[in-house]
Amino acid sequence: MTDLVLTSLRKTDEVARHLTSRGLSLDGAHSKAKLFARAANALEAEGHGAASPALACYVPGRIELLGKHTDYAGGRSLLLAPERGFCIVAVPRTDATISITSVSGGESTAFEFRPDLKPREGHWSNYPISVAARLALNFPGQRNGANMALESDLPAAAGMSSSSALVVATYLALAAGNTFEQRPEFQQHIQSQEDLAGYLGTIENGQSFGSLAGARGVGTFGGSEDHTAILCAAPGVLKQFSFCPVHLERIIPLPGDYRFVIASSGVKAEKTGAAMEKYNRVSRLASAALHLWQRSTRRHDRHLAAAIASAPDAVDRFRTILTHETHDVFDARELLDRFEQFVMESEECIPAVADHLTDETLSLFAKLANRSQDRGAELLGNQVPETVYLAEAARRLGAVAASAFGAGFGGSVWALSRAESADELLDRWREDYRQTFPAPAERSLFFATVAGPGAFCLQSLET
Repeated sequence: MTDLVLTSLRKTDEVARHLTSRGLSLDGAHSKAKLFARAANALEAEGHGAASPALACYVPGRIELLGKHTDYAGGRSLLLAPERGFCIVAVPRTDATISITSVSGGESTAFEFRPDLKPREGHWSNYPISVAARLALNFPGQRNGANMALESDLPAAAGMSSSSALVVATYLALAAGNTFEQRPEFQQHIQSQEDLAGYLGTIENGQSFGSLAGARGVGTFGGSEDHTAILCAAPGVLKQFSFCPVHLERIIPLPGDYRFVIASSGVKAEKTGAAMEKYNRVSRLASAALHLWQRSTRRHDRHLAAAIASAPDAVDRFRTILTHETHDVFDARELLDRFEQFVMESEECIPAVADHLTDETLSLFAKLANRSQDRGAELLGNQVPETVYLAEAARRLGAVAASAFGAGFGGSVWALSRAESADELLDRWREDYRQTFPAPAERSLFFATVAGPGAFCLQSLET
């Protein structure tokens, strides 16, 4: 545990100083310190004394610079964390009850820490319930619950991984009050933050992680990109990862005189009901393409990336197979489009982008990023008119480059701008969007951010 108590989290200046020492900007640190104070106040209002021992964790969302639907197919992503996310405060319990209060949401939920938990479909509590159920299944024995309060400035269902951030936050709070990380089965499979990201990804998609058995998950066929960015991001840099398993390939410093401006479109990128089916269809297309490859070549490659890497002519062979083989569900055109998008994104754009994030070669970076946006929208078919428009408008208004990110079917767009003109771009972009899409603009959120740190827990307020 830590030496923090609830009352110490109300000392916002001290909390902010600690947060800046972990890589948050001054503005980001002060805004998060206020969120921690509100979460601590909520727990005190529930009857916990000011001197109650507390765990406090900051868990950001994520920005996918590039990497649209590549992770679960073993591909690459370029990732960073915005300076927005969850601030969670937890008071440990000695019984198995878990209670969680969403302070700004005005909702609470409570459940027992056991493997047979039933999720509440379409409700935010589905995510912490899924975490608790999976941990109870994988690490049987005595389990200690917690009373948690969380605050967030991360827009929900906006493509910035609010659901995965909630998964990570719940895990950190429960892990602190238990001994999972000391268990032999944990240490066998999880030896780094990248391994932990891979494991937490399987909590959402329901897959097993080595001998840590899978469970129901939350119904999406995604990967671990979100969890990787949330746990492994670092201030001032992009990180390039490959997946299945998670592997850090490169760290790319960001030019200090540039900022990201984010536009949350106001079109919710839900992962429930019909929206989940749209999301999962993109994943199924990748699996179907791989199945045809395996059937034709009699190989057992685990994912698209492994198949492509199997031989120098594998990409051309794959195209031939998808053109001539038949699938029971999908036609050749949509399978070929899905494959071409994966090759373009993971094998062409991302490796080249990483070489061109300097002032001297930024025009080449812009060309590659814009290609990812335009061809991705065409081949994946997962964007909505609002995100397509936002990317085009940002470029027209002076952004170096812009692209939608996340699962699609709503969500957000990033734009890269010189720091001195970021506020002007933000204002003009927001007004332009309001004029064109007034209804979703009412629900939209525009903000500027630097690349911030990944998730961490406050062990002390001493810096």
